[in-house]
Amino acid sequence: MSDLTRLTIADAREALRKGETTSVALTEAFLAEIEGADALNAFVHKTPEIALEQAKAADARIAAGDAPALCGMPLGIKDLFCTRGVASQAASKILDGFRPEYESTVSQNLWDAGAVMLGKLNMDEFAMGSSNETSTYGNAVNPWKVDDRQLTPGGSSGGSASAVAADLCMAATGTDTGGSIRQPAAFTGIVGIKPTYGRCSRWGIVAFASSLDQAGPMTRTVRDAAIMLGAMSGHDPKDSTSVDIPVPDFEAMLTGDIRGKTIGIPKEYRMEGMPAEIEKLWSDGAEMLRDAGAEIVEISLPHTKYALPAYYVIAPAEASSNLARYDGVRYGRRARLGQGDGIVEMYEKTRAEGFGKEVQRRVMIGTYVLSAGFYDAYYNRARKVRALIKRDFDEVFAGGVDAILTPATPSAAFGLGEMADADPVAMYLNDVFTVTVNLAGLPGISVPAGLDAQGLPLGLQLIGQPWGEGELLNTAHVLERAAGFVSKPAKWW
Repeated sequence: MSDLTRLTIADAREALRKGETTSVALTEAFLAEIEGADALNAFVHKTPEIALEQAKAADARIAAGDAPALCGMPLGIKDLFCTRGVASQAASKILDGFRPEYESTVSQNLWDAGAVMLGKLNMDEFAMGSSNETSTYGNAVNPWKVDDRQLTPGGSSGGSASAVAADLCMAATGTDTGGSIRQPAAFTGIVGIKPTYGRCSRWGIVAFASSLDQAGPMTRTVRDAAIMLGAMSGHDPKDSTSVDIPVPDFEAMLTGDIRGKTIGIPKEYRMEGMPAEIEKLWSDGAEMLRDAGAEIVEISLPHTKYALPAYYVIAPAEASSNLARYDGVRYGRRARLGQGDGIVEMYEKTRAEGFGKEVQRRVMIGTYVLSAGFYDAYYNRARKVRALIKRDFDEVFAGGVDAILTPATPSAAFGLGEMADADPVAMYLNDVFTVTVNLAGLPGISVPAGLDAQGLPLGLQLIGQPWGEGELLNTAHVLERAAGFVSKPAKWW
């Protein structure tokens, strides 16, 4: 493994400025690592020619003294982001062969900042999953391993998490609809932040649930997350949900000082049957923040217990609407039709062949809850619960709480295949600590904070106030330093 691939964004930026390395050298080192890591199945579309061309352009910008913070940094892009001329399938058969003629706003922001695209990363199909096992490419694999068990990297941004943890890219983009950045970050020992809804443009990101989806960075450190989020963010007139507010210098806000801040511990997150090691990690995290000068207070978020069922009504309903556009007519896969088949048969066969089992399940649920006679009983009721969940957070923050500390996941990474055929609800429970953040539109970050008894990473989640990513990142920076998590997976791939 090249030492270059171990550099953080902040370290690489300094090395590039000093002339100690070049973007081309960085890119070539990562491309070599990717070629030797097929066992992880993290990269599903490799783009070495594009990467080297972008790296040469980045080196020219650096030489000319025009070097934004991400200039020359080799990144991986989740397959949910449309990238011009490069396969963008959302890990689904139904988008087989789709190469968009446009670039997502977030990825374009990264290229404008001088970043380098190494390729597209694996994920759960249409971002629906918590284990990366619904992908048409086959599952990505967690670089952390216990004995001979292959573990999930989490989902839906599993390929992004695996690639960053295994040093296959300097950082990666992810998306988070119910925990799809934070859960895989926790499972792989990296940092992942979901910003406030509207902070990053959704234009050019294949939609799952439009009122919940949000892009964010997945990185090795909190500082890298701050640097990358600054480049990804910004108002976009092409996205009606993108908010026109200034983007702060998130990195400059990493002062490491949280004295006088108030951190809330929600009593409703103490779930029955919570593993002792998760409980201890949470308690230790609170003590770390107290030692750094913060006040720790117990808070109540009474409607938390309704979050998971509300989420699994709202998200499938929006998915049902968004995925109706995949009909085999304009782009992507079209089923082979029999003699006498008409347009209805084309829709039915194309969707039956193109959508995987989990996507079909959620579309059917969503169609059901939106149907006449059930709209008020399910969808409208879930929307009302969502409003109550948001009100809980608003009241806590209005009461003087600056951030909220919770576990990121209910366990460490589980084995691939262990939950694939179980009751789907068992898989959905992986989102129990994360979905409230999406329902309320808040920023949330997962920070690696320790190891379980098997030596697998565990993460803590911090939830911040709307548009308070700078303060949230600073608190996460303090927690990161106090936890001192420096472990890396032993290379077996």
